[in-house]
Amino acid sequence: MSQAPTADFSRNLWTHTAEPPPETPQLVGDASADCVIVGGGFTGLSTALHLAEKGAAVIVLEAEAPGFGASGRNNGQVIPAFSRHNPDDIVALFGEERGEQMNAWVGDSASLVFDLIRKHGIRCEAAQNGWLQPAHRASRMVGVRAKQSQWAKRGKPARLLDGAETEAMTGSPYYRHGGWIHEEGGHIHPLGYSRGLARAALAAGAAIHGKSPATSLDRAEGKWRVQTPRGSVSTDTVVLATNGYTGSLWPRLRQSIVPFRTFHAATAPMSDNIAGSVLPGNHGLSDTRQALWAFRKDQGNRLITTAAPISPFGASAKIARTTKARLEEAFPQIGEIDIAHVWEGWIAMTPERLPRLHELAGGVFAGLGYSGRGIAMATAMGASLAERVMGAPASAVAPPPSPIRTLPMHDIVAPLSRALIGYYRWKDGKG
Repeated sequence: MSQAPTADFSRNLWTHTAEPPPETPQLVGDASADCVIVGGGFTGLSTALHLAEKGAAVIVLEAEAPGFGASGRNNGQVIPAFSRHNPDDIVALFGEERGEQMNAWVGDSASLVFDLIRKHGIRCEAAQNGWLQPAHRASRMVGVRAKQSQWAKRGKPARLLDGAETEAMTGSPYYRHGGWIHEEGGHIHPLGYSRGLARAALAAGAAIHGKSPATSLDRAEGKWRVQTPRGSVSTDTVVLATNGYTGSLWPRLRQSIVPFRTFHAATAPMSDNIAGSVLPGNHGLSDTRQALWAFRKDQGNRLITTAAPISPFGASAKIARTTKARLEEAFPQIGEIDIAHVWEGWIAMTPERLPRLHELAGGVFAGLGYSGRGIAMATAMGASLAERVMGAPASAVAPPPSPIRTLPMHDIVAPLSRALIGYYRWKDGKG
């Protein structure tokens, strides 16, 4: 395969298979709105849609086009679970009332995504068949049982799988130890979903402007003013929804997260009979590794997986090679197959691997830090931000609003974060 940069949007599989984007003209001139949203990914578009449906005048400012960032570049799995924590951990961290509010928010997040898709007729290859987490080692079944039982205790359709059922559902002899399934999870075409959310927000009355990066945010005469290269918006409230692409608009916000480059790969289309043996129920899976293996199919019989090179230099060739080795181990029935697409995007990690809702100043809100669970959590975050903007009390929304916690030596820590991948791989190999 060619060695074009993996950050090139044309390298992204979803760019070639998504529904066409809606028209989002550049902002030119001065405007006003009840709320300005900076960022046209899942968080910003969900916020815009929920606000517009409540009658608010909304303007979204996007530096490129809706879904251009990680919202249109991810694996597409819709996962209603925390990346690191179990529900009981959340209660221990936040207390009984707030903890269970947070658990319900995450547990219902995937259904919110699929409900929006159905409500607005979004064409994004949606499959709510459930999300699988198989154990990659027998010893990891201890954690699997804890996760499954704690979500089931809270009324979620979480079911434990034995080894034979896991092997049958994954189509992989590698996953023979067992696992669990959350029946409300699934997968989507992420760029198609992004563009569908944009269309729904536009239909509800929101305005969306592409090629309109926010260059400054100032307070004057009782209003916030967001400047772009060719225009500005005056507003009472601002929502910063930039996640892994957060820049210097509010410097301390950028210093509170670790932007992390994630890589993905897609095979050439598999034949129908081979594709039918790989994840035969069209589930998506993310296993129990910390440097996780994740797989799902698209409607073109391509297998999409994650990749985690320690060094991003020369990523295309490295990822093509390691992906083939991974497929040979997990799905030997595929045989030799080309890796047709390798691409990347930036997500926002937090040290505690939990999302954050911030109230940065009077009338300025932010939601970010989904740590690899962005489709479901960011959509739910948009609904929560819309509630706060419309005046709902802080006690009524999840996550609980929190002050910014900047990372000491952020500019040194963030670039070194990829070094942890080697440590995670070492841990994944331990019993």
